[in-house]
Amino acid sequence: MNANTIKSLIKQQLPDAFIEVLGDDGTHFEALVVSPAFVGLSLIKQHQMVYDALGERMREEIHALSLRTLTPEQAQQLRHPAAH
Repeated sequence: MNANTIKSLIKQQLPDAFIEVLGDDGTHFEALVVSPAFVGLSLIKQHQMVYDALGERMREEIHALSLRTLTPEQAQQLRHPAAH
């Protein structure tokens, strides 16, 4: 398993998402997924959507996945926090 494969699998489930996957040891990965599909969903539901995209690979091929999910609005706020 590699980062590009994980990115491709997530992209199939969430085609409109921005996805960044890091990790080069074959079993430990970090992923950032920004998708409008996450709007209105709890963090748990967002993560479940990503885990569903990876399916059985989460149990068999991927040892650890550090996952961060954001809506586009949340990602925008991180890039450009409101001035106070």
